[in-house]
Amino acid sequence: MIPGRNFPPRKPSRRENVNESIRAREVRAVFPDGTAEVMPTAAALRRAQELGLDLVVVSPTAVPPVAKAIDYGHYQYELKKKQHEAKKKQHVVQVKELKFRPNTDDHDYDFKKNHAIRFLQEGNRVKAVVQFRGREIAHTDLGRKLLIRFADDLLAYGAADGAPRMEGRNAHILLSPVKAVVKSEKPEKSEKPEKPEKTEKQPKPEAAKPASAATAEQPRQ
Repeated sequence: MIPGRNFPPRKPSRRENVNESIRAREVRAVFPDGTAEVMPTAAALRRAQELGLDLVVVSPTAVPPVAKAIDYGHYQYELKKKQHEAKKKQHVVQVKELKFRPNTDDHDYDFKKNHAIRFLQEGNRVKAVVQFRGREIAHTDLGRKLLIRFADDLLAYGAADGAPRMEGRNAHILLSPVKAVVKSEKPEKSEKPEKPEKTEKQPKPEAAKPASAATAEQPRQ
């Protein structure tokens, strides 16, 4: 029979900077009604308990420390919620690897170059690797030229962290994203076409009266 082990009892976890565990003699106490007052910690704690709340130090480095009269459980919930949202917004930079051969054709090269552009635009780093097999190791210059060409084609999206390097039977180069600020130029306002000047209407010429009417208008002698 295995003898039982005597484990020391667990100490209850003490909440730091909350209620009686606040070590500062005085604090700048902030209450739910918006009032803030510098007072002894004991008086601030007594007032918070009268409101049915906890006294929590939210800014321990301030002089004096800032303490709020709030519900500690709600405060912990809001704190964890903010940390979770900040973690979601945080972008983890990854290293995306693209493999080439010394004799990679143009179609495969362009296909992988487009992948590299997308990776760099997402904020990730790109590692281009040229693998040499068999007798290809005697032509490492072809791999270096390919990597230099690759880096030159991506200058607008990424910057090389140095010259191509050899590691065993592989040559590689590392590219980091470049944050290019593209300013959208406002299109120039097109000049309004000048309105054509209004031409004065000339009076229409009177129609010639018929001869019979002209003779009729002559006075009789």
